Amino acid sequence: VQLQASGGGLVQAGGSLRLSCVASGRTFTTYGMGWFRQPPGKEREFVAALTSGLSTIYADSVKGRFAISRDSAKNTVYLQMNNLKPEDTAVYSCAAGRPIYSNAHNSNAYYYWGQGTLVTVSS
Repeated sequence: VQLQASGGGLVQAGGSLRLSCVASGRTFTTYGMGWFRQPPGKEREFVAALTSGLSTIYADSVKGRFAISRDSAKNTVYLQMNNLKPEDTAVYSCAAGRPIYSNAHNSNAYYYWGQGTLVTVSS
């Protein structure tokens, strides 16, 4: 599976962005998907996941503001980000694997990773 993330950019606090992750290669719908981010100078952290059974899982820091979804016809997973805050500034990466509720936060649940897309939120 090859993953291509896009949609990052510069936005003011309170604004919105939608990230996209297009998958190609092996059957897309058999995998769960996740979004991770790496803020400047910090470790990578979990943001959101969508299991193969279409359950959604979110980090506490983004609950109620971010939404993960997929369009299987387009082999694409989205991350809709609303009410963005300066602390959301990071490089966002998508991943495919076998996330379930208990392991979705762990990068080891994912087998394939895309390159990152930079999101910068100004105050």
